[in-house]
Amino acid sequence: MFRRLKTLIRGFLSLFITGLEKANPQALIEAERENLRQQISRFNESLAQHAGFCERLMRQVKSQEAQERELAAKAAAHLKAGNRDLAGQYALQLKTLKEQLEENRGQLEDSEKTYQNLLKAREVSVREASEKIEKLRRLISETEMLEAQAELQEMASSMIGSIGGAGDTLNRVEEYLNERRDKAAGRARVAKGALDMTDVSIKEEEQKALADQALTEFASAYGLEMPAAAPATPSPAAAPAAPPKAKEMGPSS
Repeated sequence: MFRRLKTLIRGFLSLFITGLEKANPQALIEAERENLRQQISRFNESLAQHAGFCERLMRQVKSQEAQERELAAKAAAHLKAGNRDLAGQYALQLKTLKEQLEENRGQLEDSEKTYQNLLKAREVSVREASEKIEKLRRLISETEMLEAQAELQEMASSMIGSIGGAGDTLNRVEEYLNERRDKAAGRARVAKGALDMTDVSIKEEEQKALADQALTEFASAYGLEMPAAAPATPSPAAAPAAPPKAKEMGPSS
């Protein structure tokens, strides 16, 4: 029973964590990047230890090569001097040293190959992980952009279906504005019909008289002759008077 309960709790936790991962992919990618940095750090530590081992082997090989030259010189010198026993001892040490030197050279060569392979493996792994993370980031950006476009299209579709329908807000506003405009036009028409034009005509005649007086004063001051006033336009209703009939010459009948 406890095992079943444990499995059920584990299932709920797995669903909860999966939901969080789906809702926050960016956080998941950042966590993977941090994990990659930690792995690279640990790998670099191991690589540094291996490089240190290679350096020790290299230093040991160089030291043995110097001992080899020294023992060879001593063996040759004692052999020339006739000291066979000492020359034989140096020759035996030289032989043992050469065997160790060959072994260390082989280990150094293998260690250098391993070091280069580890470097190459690190570069390939880091490049692949970085490319995958960058691909996921682009995928997230593309997904968010498509989601935003889909949301805008859904909003546009809902607006097209709702705007312009019967009894909608814009139609009511248009009716209110038309009603106000008609009322305002009616008030203006009533006010225009009630306007008294008598004062307007009087003011127009006064301005004309003042203008004639000013023109007369101007002509008198400058010695100019006032032109004759334009004849008044005859009224179309008044018919012109008939000319008198000419009297005929000769005796009257």
